[in-house]
Amino acid sequence: MKAANDNLASDILKGAEEIAEFLGEEVRAVFYAVRKGRLPHFRVGQNIRARKSTLLAWIAEQERTAA
Repeated sequence: MKAANDNLASDILKGAEEIAEFLGEEVRAVFYAVRKGRLPHFRVGQNIRARKSTLLAWIAEQERTAA
């Protein structure tokens, strides 16, 4: 069961700074997108979290529908 927890932990970005770095964006852009409901995320208390896999799927969907 530990391997499953390791995979989950490595998929989660903790905080706007990590999310911004992963997306190549400014931290303020992440806060704005979260506030407007435009970025897939979840919260643990007051802290923003996002899964890398969910963000990658969301980006792929944005690319498909941008045409």
